[in-house]
Amino acid sequence: MNMEKDKLEELKLLSVKIRKDVLEMLEKRGYGHMGGSLSIVELMSVLYGKQLRYDAKNPDWEERDMVVLSKGHSGPAWYSVLAEKGFFDREWLFTLNDGGTKLPSHPDRLKTPGVDMTTGSLGQGTSAAAGIATGFKMNKTDQYVYLIVGDGELNEGQCWEAFQYIAHYKLNHCVVIIDDNKKQLDGTTKEVMNPFSIENKMKAFGFYTQTVKGNDEEAIDEAINRAKNVKDQAVCIILDSIKGAGVPYFEQLDANHSVKFNNDTIKKATKDAIKELDEFIKGGAR
Repeated sequence: MNMEKDKLEELKLLSVKIRKDVLEMLEKRGYGHMGGSLSIVELMSVLYGKQLRYDAKNPDWEERDMVVLSKGHSGPAWYSVLAEKGFFDREWLFTLNDGGTKLPSHPDRLKTPGVDMTTGSLGQGTSAAAGIATGFKMNKTDQYVYLIVGDGELNEGQCWEAFQYIAHYKLNHCVVIIDDNKKQLDGTTKEVMNPFSIENKMKAFGFYTQTVKGNDEEAIDEAINRAKNVKDQAVCIILDSIKGAGVPYFEQLDANHSVKFNNDTIKKATKDAIKELDEFIKGGAR
């Protein structure tokens, strides 16, 4: 079923706001994890704009759905959507990674409203999400936990141990989302540790698996809806995404995992992108 036009425009506008926030907060910081933050923008828009059950004024609401951003270096995208949805003041975004900040480089559940699990040591979030989903199943609740994993993160054996557990126990309320942006810290995933077909691997592990475009809000939403209709099998969504998505300069930049704003070219490309996104916001969603 196609999404209503107004809702789709609302999500696209939210995506633009998140992308602009990420650029502004990293520019102010002077460095940061640009590529992997931008590749999950549309996912975060769909989760917090449509799919998740939450109360921004009561982040610890017991009946909420949860998010585990196992690829914790992409925290800027998460912080942005939390701010846009009212979990905390947007001005917090510009304290990213400052001394004493409530928005550390990697998410910390004891510091940031709306963060349910501390992450950053790659692979560990997968086990945490499996545990959360187990709790939901034991308590017979209808809550979901959305586990967001990076493709480079799949180098960690812990991911596959957790996936085997999730599949064995048919934890279909743990929606595994793999951000397949095809790059990691030291190069492309094929160069560093060829993943071959992630989709085939997840299917072999016993998951109902779908692959969708990572920058398509409607396709992501439909994939989540289909996953929620699976009753007796683990579920996985693979985002066919682009590192640095939505900003051509950063999409094409080889070293776009973590970016330093240390030359005029990068600074100009960032300011131009922020200006373009700001014009979209002022004009409303297309």
